[in-house]
Amino acid sequence: MSQKIIIDTDPGIDDTIAIMTALRSPELEVLGLTSIFGNATTEITTQNALRLVELEGHDSIPVARGCDVPLVMELESIASDVHGRDGMGNTNLPAPKGKTIDKSAVEFIIDTVHACPGEVTLIPVGPLTNIAVALKTDPSIANLIKKIVLMGGAVSVPGNISPVAEANIYHDAHAADIVMQASCPVVMVGLDVTEQVIMTPQFFDELFKAGNPATNLIRRILPVYQDYHDRFLGMGGSIHTHDPSAIAYLINPDLFTTKSVPVFVETERRCKGKTTADWHHQWEKRVETEVCLEVNSSGVLDLIKERLTK
Repeated sequence: MSQKIIIDTDPGIDDTIAIMTALRSPELEVLGLTSIFGNATTEITTQNALRLVELEGHDSIPVARGCDVPLVMELESIASDVHGRDGMGNTNLPAPKGKTIDKSAVEFIIDTVHACPGEVTLIPVGPLTNIAVALKTDPSIANLIKKIVLMGGAVSVPGNISPVAEANIYHDAHAADIVMQASCPVVMVGLDVTEQVIMTPQFFDELFKAGNPATNLIRRILPVYQDYHDRFLGMGGSIHTHDPSAIAYLINPDLFTTKSVPVFVETERRCKGKTTADWHHQWEKRVETEVCLEVNSSGVLDLIKERLTK
């Protein structure tokens, strides 16, 4: 039986790879996409989400617009230098034909979880504002959500937006700390593993041979993302596999090694967005997060390539 999921997303180039992988995976039933700021403004990411469900005929999947700003702090920046001003590599794609549903992202999450108690997994691959607001608006959903599998954080490696913080957590640290305290199971697919999974130019050469709408779009939007990885990390056309790794975990968690630990999120000053694992339980009591620490990189890449090229 396929897993019911909602992808909370800020498309975004790696989001695009993740979403297309999910839509092409029979193990997953995508109930909806909810948009959030991060890689671009919420207005732009919402339009991109609509484009993605329309690309290969999934336009019956609802798209709900999410929050425009973080819970407490100001929205400092968006990742236009990473994903392009349009979130899609400055390709200026045609406008989507469809529209968002009347419900907000928060309303859609709450209503869907109540309609399918214990069955819905949330997959946030952007800042966690929508998820935190949903948990605060209706605390009862924490006991109804099957699982939250998030892309974000770093407990054993440096950050990517600051020396200590991963971008999705950094953009709304207060929301992230709320999610890390949720009573439902939470899995953190962070930089600890996503930076171990590297898509190389050779990988993309094989991917693009498929010539289908998904791989053609990825080929079109990818150069800006590759350029960022090269400028910032000297990766020579390779990229880290962030958001698609969360989808890979959902499809085959055996590809990952995890450890359960309380995770705290710093919300202020220089270390804002840092995710700290309390390995020795020295701080106050908190529910534990399942943190991914190791990954079968080739297995993840093979899975993604198989789904995108079939």
